[in-house]
Amino acid sequence: MGLISQTAFDGGKQVLGIIPKALMDKEITGITLGEVKPVANMHQRKAEMTRNSDAFIAMPGGYGTLEELFEVITWAQLGIHNKPVGLLNINGYYDSLLSFIDQAVEEGFINPSARHIIVCTSNAKQLMEKLK
Repeated sequence: MGLISQTAFDGGKQVLGIIPKALMDKEITGITLGEVKPVANMHQRKAEMTRNSDAFIAMPGGYGTLEELFEVITWAQLGIHNKPVGLLNINGYYDSLLSFIDQAVEEGFINPSARHIIVCTSNAKQLMEKLK
């Protein structure tokens, strides 16, 4: 996230980091760019991210990324927000996840219209265009 923040900041964009207070000592290890907004917990972090964003983009990541991704997808499905949700599928990182989601649609666990909540491409510039 540091490289992305630096690139956005260098490009003249606003950078806002929203972080639970309990993670500040572990996660903030160097110079911060833009604004850092401490919050009480992860749920509050996601709520703040929803209020302060135009879209959500998940890049390759671990459990935390997946948890946040599925929550914003669920919130979109429930109508809590109507912002686009993008996957930057670098080197096919999310291919197996997308196959799993397609299987869940085929088996009736996910409504086919909800499958289209996720916008996916392997190119950042194309993803930004698709999210518009």
